[in-house]
Amino acid sequence: MVTIKQLTETDYVEGVINQDRSVLARAITLIESTHADHRALADSVLTKLLPHAGRARRVGITGVPGVGKSTFIETFGKQLTSTGARVAVLAVDPTSARTGGSILGDKTRMQELARDPSAFIRPSPTSGTLGGVARATRESMILCEAAGYDIILVETVGVGQSETTVAEMVDFFLALMLPGAGDELQGIKKGLLEIADMIVVNKADGNTKNEAERAASEYRRALHILKPVSPNWMPPAHTCSAIHGDGLKDIWRDIENHRELLSISGEFDEKRKQQRVRWMWSMIQDRLLLELEKNDSLQQIARTLEYRVMENQITPGLAASEVTLVSHDYTLLSRHQNILW
Repeated sequence: MVTIKQLTETDYVEGVINQDRSVLARAITLIESTHADHRALADSVLTKLLPHAGRARRVGITGVPGVGKSTFIETFGKQLTSTGARVAVLAVDPTSARTGGSILGDKTRMQELARDPSAFIRPSPTSGTLGGVARATRESMILCEAAGYDIILVETVGVGQSETTVAEMVDFFLALMLPGAGDELQGIKKGLLEIADMIVVNKADGNTKNEAERAASEYRRALHILKPVSPNWMPPAHTCSAIHGDGLKDIWRDIENHRELLSISGEFDEKRKQQRVRWMWSMIQDRLLLELEKNDSLQQIARTLEYRVMENQITPGLAASEVTLVSHDYTLLSRHQNILW
C-alpha cells in the first residue's frame, strides 16, 4: 500500500510556485475541503501565494445547451497555448453537488487540451452549495495564477445563478450562442445579455454559417439597446467555428482590447478590488452557515423551526431571526468559556 506524504505549508507553497502540477492539484483539493484544520492550512497557503497571483487574464465562459462549449474551450485553449501562454480551465457546476458528478467528467470532454503540458484542467468540486463551489473556484484561480498560468478560463453550466456568480469573479464574461437569430433572441434571457462582455455565435460553418451571421447581427442590435456592463466598453457580437478554429483570434483580440481600455481608465483595478470585497462577504456567509451546521444544539433548534415554518406557525423571517439570535448567544458563550480556560 502506497502512503501519500502529508504536505506542509512550505511544501504546498514551494510546489505551486515551482509549477509542480501534482502539488497544484493537491492544493486545490485542500482548499475545497471544509474541515477546520484543512481550512486553516489552506488560508495560510493562500496568504503566502497571494503576492504571486493576480496577473492572469480571467475569462468566464457560459453557453446555452448544445452550443459546443467544450469544443470551443478546447480549441480556444489550444490556440492560446500555441502562442506560448499557459492556460488553466476551472468549472463552476452547482449541479455536481446534487449529482455527485462533474461538469468536466474526468477531463474526458477535452482530451487534447488535457494532454497539453501548457494546460491544466480542474473539474468542479462535487459537493457543497453554489457558494461553496464558487469559493473553491476563486481560490483555485489564486493557486493557478501563483503556479504561473497566464489565462484562467472559468466555465459555467450556463443556467441560473451560476452565470452571475462567474461573471462577478472574472475580468471578462463571454456568452456562447447558437445560430438561429429570431428563435434564439426570443429565448435568451435579458439578464445574460446585461452581464456579458461579448456574445459569440458558434457553429458558423457549413449550412449554418449565414444563419450565424444573421444571429450575430441580431445580438449586436440588442446589445446596443441595453445598458453596457462598463461605460468604457460596448460588448461586441462575433461568430466562430469552434470545430475549425475560425474567428477565435478576433475573439482573443477583443478580450485583450477590453483589458487595455479598462486598465487605462482605472476601471480594471477598481473591478478587481470590488470583487475581492464581495468575495470576503461571500466567505463570511459561508463560514457562518458552516458553523451553524456543525453545532448540534443549533441544528436541533433549526429543525424545530423548520417544522414550524412548514406548518405555517411562524414566518421564515422570524425563524431566521431566532436562529441568528441563538447563534449569537452561543458564540458569546463559547468566547466566554475560552477566556475562562
